[in-house]
Amino acid sequence: MSETTHREAEKHRESTEVSLQQLGNLIYEQIQNREFPWVMMQSRSTDNIIYDPDLRQYILGSRTIRRHSRNIRHIRPFTQLIWTAWFAKELVSLRKTSTLREVYYSARGQQDIEFSGQQESDNIITDLEVALNKPREDFGIFPEERSAIFGDLTIEYTVPGYEGRRMNLTDHPDGVMVGPALTSSEFVETSADKVLVIEKGAMFTRLVEEKAHDRFNAILVHTAGQSPRSTRNIIQRLNRNNGLPIYIFTDGDPWGVHIAMVIISGSANAAHLRGLATPEAKWIGVWASDILDYKLPTENLTENDLKRLKELKSDPRYKDEIWQREIDIFLKIEKKAELEAFSRYGLTYIVDEYLPAKLESI
Repeated sequence: MSETTHREAEKHRESTEVSLQQLGNLIYEQIQNREFPWVMMQSRSTDNIIYDPDLRQYILGSRTIRRHSRNIRHIRPFTQLIWTAWFAKELVSLRKTSTLREVYYSARGQQDIEFSGQQESDNIITDLEVALNKPREDFGIFPEERSAIFGDLTIEYTVPGYEGRRMNLTDHPDGVMVGPALTSSEFVETSADKVLVIEKGAMFTRLVEEKAHDRFNAILVHTAGQSPRSTRNIIQRLNRNNGLPIYIFTDGDPWGVHIAMVIISGSANAAHLRGLATPEAKWIGVWASDILDYKLPTENLTENDLKRLKELKSDPRYKDEIWQREIDIFLKIEKKAELEAFSRYGLTYIVDEYLPAKLESI
């Protein structure tokens, strides 16, 4: 790892530690001054989440809230927030990481901090992100690893004990899990000229087996369903820093459509963050029109599917012609198809025929 990169990483870590320390100092001073301690932050209520057409993503509006320990309704979440900030400070100071699940159990086991479940714990972590304007990854808090990446990309680790160690992502035939060490690594070099993002694990494995990374000169990214934030950050870095176009390949249903859009324009849940959306990414299928053109095996859309499609149609992120066209076709045919449906033409059809045709048309 270059000395400059190391200094930048350490400076970033120190900045996060200072922010957490300042929050602690603020609470301490308020108590010393015999005040009920409080924290100010942007509101995350739905009426303060606004779609910004220039950024092409949701952002938080200007309305703020004060979480105040004088308010009996705020005492519980306020206490949870301060404990979570303390826990994050310990992680950053010790250069450790934790999963979201570990934060939840650490609260229950070590400090007897009450959470009704992990969802409540996760929400408090998001509050801390908003309060300090920093992503949870800066605090060393990550989701469970489930996505993966494969292709000719050489990375250089920055985590303690592995600083300067390099690895090419073709070294592991199952792909490399997207965890904290990979997320924080430096991207050294790649010969790839594009990134193929794949929703399903079975299709990711098929593309690796068929050497799609060589055939299409691509880096392959498996999202494992809805793409985790760390994976979306990697996709964004490959596009922004390495200039690689991003092509997204999902199931042909409303949930696959939304998985693609979250990569492109982010989500309302992460409206307080930047650096996750990749507005120039392209959704290349499976389109509703592909279901008809390729005569794919299908299943009927459920009532829940139809309801979701109507929600997407009115969502400002889906206003462009291609999205409206494909949503309309889904609603008309009332059918959906999985990535694996192309296997009706043979196991390699998707690599031999479908993807080349799609990439050429794009």
